[in-house]
Amino acid sequence: MRYGAPVLFLAQVLGVVGLPVPDEFLLTVAGALVHRGLLNGATTSLAAVGGCLSGITISYLLGRFVGLPFLLTRLHLPAGAVQRAQAWFRRFGGWLLTFGYFVPGVRHVSAIAAGSTPLSYATFARYAYPGGGLWCSVFLGLGYVAGDRWREVVRDSRAHFAVVFFVLVALVAAYVIVRATAHRQHQ
Repeated sequence: MRYGAPVLFLAQVLGVVGLPVPDEFLLTVAGALVHRGLLNGATTSLAAVGGCLSGITISYLLGRFVGLPFLLTRLHLPAGAVQRAQAWFRRFGGWLLTFGYFVPGVRHVSAIAAGSTPLSYATFARYAYPGGGLWCSVFLGLGYVAGDRWREVVRDSRAHFAVVFFVLVALVAAYVIVRATAHRQHQ
């Protein structure tokens, strides 16, 4: 497995930028391979996190310097997804960058959406980079803990992820509604 870390790095860069790479699957398998002793834990972790952070930085820079209209036409990004990401970003701010990694499709457009807004790179990095490290750690850790049962973990995490995602969305919506109601009462 001599090329494991470089391949994982490249896959993470390309996957986070938006190419169809099964990121969570690769991270889980990499964690299982670390568990089996076939990959080095430190280099695998560095490659995963480094690739993820490089990919999200490239996405931010594309949004900032290339521009959204060009990206929408050239990369065939769905305009609705990018517009939703921008609206979510305006509503939830940097926290979308931190936790958006865990929402399928959001991690691919949140950095581009952030780059297309006046958000500074320092603020972007403050929210996006810890989220990327957390996201990589969660899936590498799942694979490591699962060991040879990694296939079951991938299947089960996909099945339960939808439930967890919808519960989180409901909690955030409830928080926004309560806060908006309280704000109206104080005016």
